[in-house]
Amino acid sequence: MTIVRDFSSIRAGGEVTVSGWAQDVRNLGGISFLTLRGGSGEVQITMPKKKIDPALFELLTKIPRESAVSITGEAKESGQTALGVEIIPSSAVVHGEAASPLPLGVVDKVNAEMDTRLNNRFMDLRKPEARAVFELRSMASSLISEAMAAEGFVGVSTPKIVASGAEGGATLFGVDYFGRKAYLAQSPQLYKQMLMSTGLDRVFEIGPAFRAENSNTNRHVTEFTSFDGEMAWIGGQGEVMAMLEKTVNRVLSGLRERGAAQLEILGRDVEAPGAPYPVLSYSECLEMAAESGLRLQEGDDLGTEGEKAVGEIMESRGHSLYFISEYPEEAKPFYIMEKPGTPYSYSFDLDFKGQEISSGGQREHRIGPLLERMAKKGLDPADFSRYLDAFRYGMPPHGGWGIGVDRLVSKILDLPNVREAILFPRDTARLEP
Repeated sequence: MTIVRDFSSIRAGGEVTVSGWAQDVRNLGGISFLTLRGGSGEVQITMPKKKIDPALFELLTKIPRESAVSITGEAKESGQTALGVEIIPSSAVVHGEAASPLPLGVVDKVNAEMDTRLNNRFMDLRKPEARAVFELRSMASSLISEAMAAEGFVGVSTPKIVASGAEGGATLFGVDYFGRKAYLAQSPQLYKQMLMSTGLDRVFEIGPAFRAENSNTNRHVTEFTSFDGEMAWIGGQGEVMAMLEKTVNRVLSGLRERGAAQLEILGRDVEAPGAPYPVLSYSECLEMAAESGLRLQEGDDLGTEGEKAVGEIMESRGHSLYFISEYPEEAKPFYIMEKPGTPYSYSFDLDFKGQEISSGGQREHRIGPLLERMAKKGLDPADFSRYLDAFRYGMPPHGGWGIGVDRLVSKILDLPNVREAILFPRDTARLEP
């Protein structure tokens, strides 16, 4: 007897055991058919009533849909099935009988609402198309790590319970830390900058981040996965942008190659990596937004509508990925370096199909200007003393980025809601499951 995990490997002749979920039963009187669905596809269990044990026939023809079952039987050649084989059962074990009615259909044509899907994620993920998203997401994370290793980056893990926030206090989740005030980390920003003074010249992290943003949109969540990178001894932010571009291109090309089966299930394709991404200035984007009828002034945030307008223009020019650089310094965090003699900064966003998926730039590595930036932002250096210590003893020029893995995957796959790329999303209304 052979225990089979990959249904496509079943060959006629011999006894096999297959395991999965009872998807559908068709009872035609003298013969019945059970479709068994596993992680690798479907296989047909054929039950001639007069040729198999009556108790087994009764069990398998009345088993509730989505019950977990293992079936042993003879694999026979068949011209009526997609696999070219069918299984004539000799025994079966029902591991878990499904209750009825189901909270949502797995193969039904009627789509369930997003809340229903998320409330019953265990069932939603039995759908091949839902599962394919997370198989592709896993590949994307692996490709990121491979790209970073190839460029000499060291993977790190930084604390997620912190004493101060990297972006300011408005979007911080407070935590009672044994009577002391603490927060859930918004990003590993301060830690990865500190590491630039250690000799670990290139670091990256893929980990959770938290933002207490009271936003109810299809692109915002309160807990997300961030891919952060930081690199020392740079000559300017262009080196950072080039590294991020190379990494994203490696993810795109890798998914096209490794994820062909999952992309076919989703009915999607991944665009080929493009030539060097165009670099637009913030001021150029204001002009492009104005062409679309938006009234934005210098210093305004582009916002969702501005990003969308720029994205539409850029896609009409054949570019779905592009950088927006030199934002006003007042719009950027204290650690971003100002562009001398201008109101702008050495900063950038990476936008994908009209949506920001990454922010980055060159950091201020000089202690004096850094303290001035903090004062300008109304921050107390005493709250960042451990961070600032790393700048007092020889900090090299450095820069980096943060990119939302959830957004990256959802944009690559053209998912309408970022929650579809998150196993168990957290937002303003959702704390479970």
